[in-house]
Amino acid sequence: MKALDDEIGRQLARAMAAGQLRAGAGKPLVVDEAWLQTPPGLRMAFQVLKSAGVPPAEVELFQQRASLHASLAAAGDEATRLRLQRQLAELEQDIAFRLEALRKLGQG
Repeated sequence: MKALDDEIGRQLARAMAAGQLRAGAGKPLVVDEAWLQTPPGLRMAFQVLKSAGVPPAEVELFQQRASLHASLAAAGDEATRLRLQRQLAELEQDIAFRLEALRKLGQG
């Protein structure tokens, strides 16, 4: 086993000297909490989207929800508050449906 470890070390040293390894190669990957919470069946797809700089559609929905919450807090009249509350309730329902669909997709 020691001989195998030594050979691997030599191969890595040669690759580094030749510039074939990227910085940070050989270090443990940092696994974030979002990765662990993502259903296993969706992890690769989300990783591809993340690498391409394309956030999942749900991120936009969460941003819309935050904006509606801020607008609701700043609303001055009752009619505006009611309209924003209705929009927020519809958005919350849409988010819940999408997340449930993702959970089911990730389990299958």
